Amino acid sequence: MFDIIIKGARVINGTGNAWFWGDIAIKDGEIKQIGKMHQKAKRIFDVAELVVCPGFIDMHSHSDMNILINPRALNKIMQGVTTEVTGNCGISPAPVDETTIDQLKASLGGDANEVDWNWRSLSEYYNQVKNNGLLVNIAPLVGQGTIRIAAMGFAYRPPRTEEMSEMKRLLQQAMAEGAFGFSTGLIYPPGSFTETEELIELAKGLKEYDGLYASHIRGESSTLIDAVKEAIKIGKEAKVKVEISHHKACGKRNWGKVKQTLRLIETARNEGIDVTCDQYPYTASSTGLSACLPPWVHEGGVEKLLERLEDPSMRIKIRHDIDEKDNWDNMVMESGWDNIVVASINSEANKYLEGKTLARVAQIQEKNPFDTLFDLLLQEKGDVSIVIFDINEDDLRLVMSHPTMMVGSDGSSLPSSSPEGKPHPRNYGTYPRVLGKYVREEKVLTLEEAIRKMTSFPAQKLGIKNRGLLEEEYRADIVVFDPATVSDNATYEEPHHFPEGIKYVFVNGEVIVAKGEYTGRTPGEVLRK
Repeated sequence: MFDIIIKGARVINGTGNAWFWGDIAIKDGEIKQIGKMHQKAKRIFDVAELVVCPGFIDMHSHSDMNILINPRALNKIMQGVTTEVTGNCGISPAPVDETTIDQLKASLGGDANEVDWNWRSLSEYYNQVKNNGLLVNIAPLVGQGTIRIAAMGFAYRPPRTEEMSEMKRLLQQAMAEGAFGFSTGLIYPPGSFTETEELIELAKGLKEYDGLYASHIRGESSTLIDAVKEAIKIGKEAKVKVEISHHKACGKRNWGKVKQTLRLIETARNEGIDVTCDQYPYTASSTGLSACLPPWVHEGGVEKLLERLEDPSMRIKIRHDIDEKDNWDNMVMESGWDNIVVASINSEANKYLEGKTLARVAQIQEKNPFDTLFDLLLQEKGDVSIVIFDINEDDLRLVMSHPTMMVGSDGSSLPSSSPEGKPHPRNYGTYPRVLGKYVREEKVLTLEEAIRKMTSFPAQKLGIKNRGLLEEEYRADIVVFDPATVSDNATYEEPHHFPEGIKYVFVNGEVIVAKGEYTGRTPGEVLRK
């Protein structure tokens, strides 16, 4: 007798092949049989021609702290996500050094102070996560920025010999503990302080583990082409596989550059370098407000940044660089004050600014936009999130349809009760939006190809051997959805809405969503490379 049989399904197995009618039997957390069957099971789900596919693997997630603070957050699982890849953009919660722990917490944002830091290594951190209970599986990356903070804080210089040795040791330890690779966030400190040769030297430590180099590249606007070339160079010289995170061209004058970057990726692959990318299906990006400041302002960490903002002479210098320089990801220059929206703020005093552009905030406060930017960062101790409308729809479709692209939300698990702010709707709607808008309505992808980009493709890239496909003996991470109705409901104005059409979600063989409702189970696991 099986534990579960899913009957009458339109099976899309994740390979990209055409769907077929079939039943799926589950026992002890694994898929045991696929095909027409008449055996008994403890529970039978008649899904009446709905699509059944592998659980979605979120290739780019930032749930690192929220899975401790809000372990029952539902916004990912209600999309059909059964595995999240954490530790992206260069920042992971471990490894931790006692002397720089406060700097790491500041980099992770205000939420980092809401938990007890009872870990120091990546393994200890994920043991704590597992003990709290997990809705979904977690596949960890280790952040290069976190490693650099542990070894040398926020020093804006090349590492000394002993510091480089310590970074290599910390990376080796994280990989031995099961990390799937390491990530960089090269527009964020201390990643932005890091030279290419340092990254190559560190990335060489991934090779023996077949680890992944995942990069928020050094620029997604005026420096996009060179930034992609740098990522490819790191992969080539370190002899490791490369993932370009949330690939896009930001700012109107840079629209169309993805044609060239995709050609660069194709050329690199022809030369034997395993380069791919991921993408979220929206024309707005999101990050922290402090990313609007030039890289040098971040030297020394958040505390030093705030000191500089209090200095009138420093404000003049910062304003000059924002006004005049485009050799960094200058979001104000590329997108303009009227396309940068305040998304989330911690203090009650400034909550009324959420959902307003910086241009509008400046008007309300009767200030110039630069002082608005500087003062808001000071008042919120650097912890403000923003949404930037800076991506071209045609570029988005081109990247989405490219064979090297897979799906990643760039979002986080968020609290299901009393959610706050106006975070990017990708946190709630990424996967249903692809299936509804870009598959059913616009036909940018076939249904089978879209599901491959959400399942087996990221599993293959990460090196996860027993997930991402509906195959016998694979773990039973499964999504059941209605292809006629699946769609996202989250908007920029009202982001806290679950999608439609996701009927059932199974994680490790347990029913976690049934008829669109959460069942209360926490069967997620921490995956190890």
